Amino acid sequence: MNITVFSGTFNPIHIAHLIIAETVRVALNTDKFIIVPSFVPPHRNKDILCAKHRLNMVKLAIKNNPHMEISDIEHLRGGKSYSVRTVREILGLYESDSLNFIIGADAFHLIDTWYKVEELAKLVKFIIVTRPDSEKIENIVNSVKLKNFEYQEVKTPLMDISSTYIRNKIAEEKSIKYLVHPEVERYIKENGLYK
Repeated sequence: MNITVFSGTFNPIHIAHLIIAETVRVALNTDKFIIVPSFVPPHRNKDILCAKHRLNMVKLAIKNNPHMEISDIEHLRGGKSYSVRTVREILGLYESDSLNFIIGADAFHLIDTWYKVEELAKLVKFIIVTRPDSEKIENIVNSVKLKNFEYQEVKTPLMDISSTYIRNKIAEEKSIKYLVHPEVERYIKENGLYK
């Protein structure tokens, strides 16, 4: 089975996340595409909304896409959300030897700082998401100490949208229409998030 995992903070999930997910899903002809919102992201501890709200927003954003599913595996486990633990659990659930693991080019530059990254690299093929203005994939891959890993580049549209940008817009009481799924926008307003 061709399994692809897209994990992240999704604080909040936005249109660029969804476009990346769909672009990769189609490019890899994925049988099972799983989005995993982190519970406690180990590399980020500032301005993180509670896990329940982030999980709910991802559910709303993908509920009409029959090709994607959400996993609460990190929420059920609790504690810091280390990717290697999540990947091990997912592989056990589906009795698979490996899976595709989406990571942005910027995040891949920091891969050497990840928990048990050598073990993670044996379990996954890194799907490195680049944009048209990204540096060459060879430079990205050669810039890290980690060696002997599988990877594939998937180019995605150039979009300068980030969760930080959206949180700032909300704090400034400005519109986030078209930056997030309409139901995510409604959820944020109804729950008074990011004020």
